[in-house]
Amino acid sequence: MASVKFGWRVPDFPTDGSRGQGFIDQIHQSLEVVDEHFDSAWVADHFVPWADWQAVETDTIECWTTLSFMAARYTRLMWGTIVLCQSYRNPALLAKMAASLCSLAPGRVIFGIGAGWKEDEYRAYGYSYPARPAVRIAQLEEAVTIARRLWTEDAVSFEGMHYQIQQAYLNPKPDPLPPIMIGGGGEQLTLRVVARQADWCNPGGSSPEEFQHKLDVLRQHCATEGTDYDRIVKTAGFECVAIAPTEAEARAVAERNPFYSSKTALVGTPEMIVTQLQPWIDVGVTHFLLRFANFPDPAGVRLFATEVLPAFRG
Repeated sequence: MASVKFGWRVPDFPTDGSRGQGFIDQIHQSLEVVDEHFDSAWVADHFVPWADWQAVETDTIECWTTLSFMAARYTRLMWGTIVLCQSYRNPALLAKMAASLCSLAPGRVIFGIGAGWKEDEYRAYGYSYPARPAVRIAQLEEAVTIARRLWTEDAVSFEGMHYQIQQAYLNPKPDPLPPIMIGGGGEQLTLRVVARQADWCNPGGSSPEEFQHKLDVLRQHCATEGTDYDRIVKTAGFECVAIAPTEAEARAVAERNPFYSSKTALVGTPEMIVTQLQPWIDVGVTHFLLRFANFPDPAGVRLFATEVLPAFRG
């Protein structure tokens, strides 16, 4: 139990019509609670809302600037990206950005990265979008390879199919190295890259059984690649956590929330949430990434912190 950790998903866009500083103030209000009780906080990497039900013109925070500012202000937490789109920043520059933040916040950065998927966002912001997932996944692996080499070597040259660097230096190097978390659960390609490259994984899955299947596939890839499956930290994210003193109140909160899905939400009293989390722990999850349905009201995250977290911290 003591090894289970909990992270808060920083809302990347408001769903209540808030704008500008009002939305930012809402984030800080919850972070005051999160910083005291949780282990980590996570920022998504999108320029416009990723949910197709949210208007594209809605205020949306940018990942890396938000992460850097918040890591400086809230110093208890580890800060992760869920997840960086590898296409949005030159890989060597991204490695430099991460290394610099690691120097400023040593030991508190989780380098979460994925292949990218939101085609309309690519095109709106002027990025070319390789239609074949295999191409984007190959780019992802090259980006991770470049980052890891720059963090550990000098005068790095790399000639990949998609990215190239020549005699590149990156100093200061991160110490400790940030764990690399690869997001995605594609069983043929992405999970093979996880086996080769990742320290953490976020494979998805709408149920403990589906999550277990993803891990079984990952274990097979690790055996093929000769890597240690057990060293990979397994994370699971929930887009809707609706918690309240009574089940009826929690269900009302859930059903008002646009992220709510009856298949994937955690809904109920603190005792019910503890029970709902346990099957995920049983299949290997050791770090949860949670979005609270009560936001912008911090009541949900506060109740979780005071009534659920103690059950997993013995």
